[in-house]
Amino acid sequence: MLVNGQWQEKWQPVQNKDEQGRFIRQTSSFRNWITPDGSPGITGEGGFKAEADRYHLYVAYICPWASRTLMARSLKGLEDIISVSVVNPKLTDQGWKFGGFNGSDEDELNGATYMHELYTKVAPDFTGRATVPVLWDKKTNTIVNNESADIVRMFNTAFVNLVGEGIDLVPNELATQIDSLNSYLYEHLNNGVYQAGFASTQEAYEEAYHKVFLALDSMEAQLSDGRSFIHGDRLTETDLRLFVTLVRFDVAYHGLFKCNRNRISDMPYLNAYLHRILAIDGVKDTVNIEHIKAGYYSVKALNPTGIVPLGPEL
Repeated sequence: MLVNGQWQEKWQPVQNKDEQGRFIRQTSSFRNWITPDGSPGITGEGGFKAEADRYHLYVAYICPWASRTLMARSLKGLEDIISVSVVNPKLTDQGWKFGGFNGSDEDELNGATYMHELYTKVAPDFTGRATVPVLWDKKTNTIVNNESADIVRMFNTAFVNLVGEGIDLVPNELATQIDSLNSYLYEHLNNGVYQAGFASTQEAYEEAYHKVFLALDSMEAQLSDGRSFIHGDRLTETDLRLFVTLVRFDVAYHGLFKCNRNRISDMPYLNAYLHRILAIDGVKDTVNIEHIKAGYYSVKALNPTGIVPLGPEL
């Protein structure tokens, strides 16, 4: 991580842990919002107005948090409005790096070699981890936001004057239900798989393992009534959050993260749901299994040899 703008030691996956060995995730640092008129959003300062070709999104295909911003960008028709750079999926000793892997990009916008250079470009004394996604303002050369939940929300509403309303990922009548289930899925599943994979005690691992499969069983039961999506017949933000974990589960979390009670392909309703989401126009382009496998299996703390498994067959 960065400490007062200086890179410290080699990258390692565990950001923090509590006394019981539970993995603790870092809180995002940049929380400004893009709005239709440039007024301040829920958090942060104003001045970030929705404009075509003003903003740039830095992502990693390996990262579920970054991938849900890619999904929102695609579903909201923002491909020609917001440009994208994809980092190398293999985590280096200095974290995310640009270029050097099929399907990854050089940083043509800022000329950085590592993602952490963008953080110190904006805040020379930055302390913290240089995470993705990063939403960058090309006009003022700064980071707007690095919290995926915020980015998905602003993509849903900020650019309607440029591309139209389109699909509403957080309709008012479902907003309370969406927020509630989002919180549950984050704690039990989205972050739960990481708490299992990066646990440093048996107790912490087993606690996370049981949370993960409690959530998966709950979603399997919910989908068994014939609904198309989690909240009924409408695709919502919750589906994006669930999908990005499901699509990584069998290739990474099942084996590498020891979430191995069963695979998603063994759960008929979740498996059908996963393929249903994948078939939506624009979604498949946000998924790169080669990057996902290469990225997760490059984490030396979990896979010292760096060998990437050939399976599973999907």
